[in-house]
Amino acid sequence: MIEGLSHITFIVRDLDRMTAFLAAVFDADQVYDSGDATFSLSRERFFRIAGVWVAVMEGDPLPEPTYNHVAFKIPESEFDAYEARVRGCGVEVRAARPRVAGEGRSLYFHDHDNHLFELHTGTLEERLAAYAQAKPTP
Repeated sequence: MIEGLSHITFIVRDLDRMTAFLAAVFDADQVYDSGDATFSLSRERFFRIAGVWVAVMEGDPLPEPTYNHVAFKIPESEFDAYEARVRGCGVEVRAARPRVAGEGRSLYFHDHDNHLFELHTGTLEERLAAYAQAKPTP
């Protein structure tokens, strides 16, 4: 039986740069640094972001950006503040995709290693309700 999400791992070129990025955007709490020890495939650091275990490992970054992403929920009232935090990191912010009224707002951005993140204000229930009321575009 699946008990829940264990962790998310990102491969990054620069552990220090990713540490600063995770702290600046997500208020990530670093809980482990392997230093020069290698218990896994490479040097690594572990973080907690809103109770989620996020691992970053040193290695070659993604060759190009994609739409594969991880989304974290934020309150609507803090959307603008988070957008300012993200833009302050100097990373690429993607244009938002077309939205159905009521599904929440999203801020999409790539880190320095081409991983796509989303900060989203809605819930699954809100999105399903919005989709039920809307007509899909052909």
